[in-house]
This record gives sequence, structure tokens and C-alpha cells, in this order.
Amino acid sequence: MEQLTIRGLAVSHQRVAGADRVVLVHGTMDRASSLRKVVRRLPDLDCTVYDRRGYGGSIDAGTADTITAHVDDLLAVVGDVPAVVFGHSLGGVVALAAAARRPDVVPAVVAYEAPLSWVSWWPRSSAGSRAVHDHGDDPGGAAEAFMRRMIGDELWQRLPARTRAARRAEGPALLAEMAALRTAAAPFRPDDVHVPVVVARGTESAAHHRRGAEELAAVLPDAVLVDLDGAGHGAHLTHPGAVADLIHRAVPRPAITRLAPS
Repeated sequence: MEQLTIRGLAVSHQRVAGADRVVLVHGTMDRASSLRKVVRRLPDLDCTVYDRRGYGGSIDAGTADTITAHVDDLLAVVGDVPAVVFGHSLGGVVALAAAARRPDVVPAVVAYEAPLSWVSWWPRSSAGSRAVHDHGDDPGGAAEAFMRRMIGDELWQRLPARTRAARRAEGPALLAEMAALRTAAAPFRPDDVHVPVVVARGTESAAHHRRGAEELAAVLPDAVLVDLDGAGHGAHLTHPGAVADLIHRAVPRPAITRLAPS
């Protein structure tokens, strides 16, 4: 893949001349590399992935304190040529906010378990919330706590020391985006998202992620809800073929209308 730098962000581009464009956005405490399994299943599409600000190859780009700043980054990566955007977890929030602002360059969205952290019922015991609560003054500790929650203590301990240090260094990005999500106002108004949206969730995902996907699909003007059988929150890692299929069904744009609600 071609390596680029845009706004200080590390960007990888699978260039396919004349093909439809897709930009894939990763979630919290993740990196573009985790989406490579999906990209490999999209050989017919022009795909772009990037490390969001404060993660991986974009660690030196600083952090983004608002979802608006993340949207600015995404739209810079998209540029002037329209691209369907797939967003995993927080990446789905960024994708939807970008579509609300620039439907001309984000003509469709696939949002996988985008967190609705600003609603009153969203649990304060999620991995991100608990990490912030227990380690809000220690970014490295918050990042480690998040990772231990997500992958388990045993796997964390087996990671090379250099890898553990690199993940702890992403703690400031984690704290910044958790604060950005915990605002009183939603980062986008559903009525402002005038593009087709595929809202997806895993059948094995936590109850709050499943409920969030269902409520999001219900309030967006043009959305369908799709369940990925056997998948959890990390579907891009465990079920990359199914995630690639979601994207294929969203490209070209008219294909979205053929999806039936689950």
C-alpha cells in the first residue's frame, strides 16, 4: 500500500484506478493496521486507512479534543473525491458526523457499533469509561487498563515490552476522545445525516452496543440495521469477510437500498 502523510497523519492507500473509494476509520485504542484484514478482502475498491491522531504512526500528531477535530482529519483524508466511509466504534461516530457536514464527499456510511456515549443510559462501566474513572490522571495507566479489559491480562503480559510501551503512549488520545464523547450534546444530529447508512452490530456483542445500534438505526433518516452472526465488537478482526461484505453492499450507493432490515 502507498504510504502518505496528511495533516501529520499516517495514511495508507490501496490505489485501484477507476474503482469506487472507501475510507476506513478505526476505533478507540486501535490502529489502521487492524483494518488490513478487511482491506485485503476489498481488492476491487480504492481503499484508504489511517492512524487517527495520537495512535500508531500518528502518535506525534498530538490528540484531538473534540469529535469535530476528528471529522476535520477524516475529511482531509477523504479530500475532494467522494468516498463511502466505514467506521468501527468511535470511527462510526466520526463517519456519521462527517456525513452530516459533507454529504457531497461522504455519500454513504457503514457504522459498526458506534457508541452513543452521550445518551443517559450508556453504561459508565464500559472499557473506556472504567479506564478514565480509575486512571484519569495517568494516561499510560488508562491505556493499559483499557487494553487489559479488551484482550485480557494474560495476553497483555505476553506482549513485548516495546509494544506495551507503545500502547501506553496512546493514553492521551484515549483520554481526549473519551472526554469528547462524554459531552451533553451529540456530535451530530441524526436529522442532518441525509445519506444512506448501514448500521451494523454483532450478535455476540455487549447489550449496550446492540441497543445503541438499534436506536441509531431507528433515528437516522435513511438507515438499515444489519446483524453479523457470531461477531462481537471486534468484528473487523474476527469476521473481516463479513465486514467487507457490508462495505461491498454499500458500494455503489444505490446498493444500500436493497438491504433489508434485520
